[in-house]
Amino acid sequence: MTPIIRSTNDKAFAENIIVQNMSAYYEQLDMRWDTALFDKQWDELDSYELVINASPVGLLCINHDEAAYYIRELQIDHMWRRQGLGTAAIRYTEEIAQQSGIGLLRLRVFCINPAIALYERMGFRICKTEDNTHYMQRRIF
Repeated sequence: MTPIIRSTNDKAFAENIIVQNMSAYYEQLDMRWDTALFDKQWDELDSYELVINASPVGLLCINHDEAAYYIRELQIDHMWRRQGLGTAAIRYTEEIAQQSGIGLLRLRVFCINPAIALYERMGFRICKTEDNTHYMQRRIF
């Protein structure tokens, strides 16, 4: 299934899907959601919603520096997982990075998150692990 990926300013949807998807990990890792940090970072990210049948079902937040594009959030509603939406979002980020002349993608993921399998299938490799988090990257050129 191919979603429409479009820019979004819907901060409420973004925070809701992140909290919904990540709360079990936060609980397991004895962490707390920080709304103030989310509010600060929201303005620093390029945010996109993944849309199916005119409804947002996912979130992609990215930013970049001279070296790499960073996938800061990739959240898919649990009802829409395993249908290619995460792959579509990563490919979308690749296209943006390539158009910018940047050949490296990076992301962070909790070590207990099964999304690691998707990232590895997409060519990401673990560069380091620190504080229950894998730092992953892949070249796109």
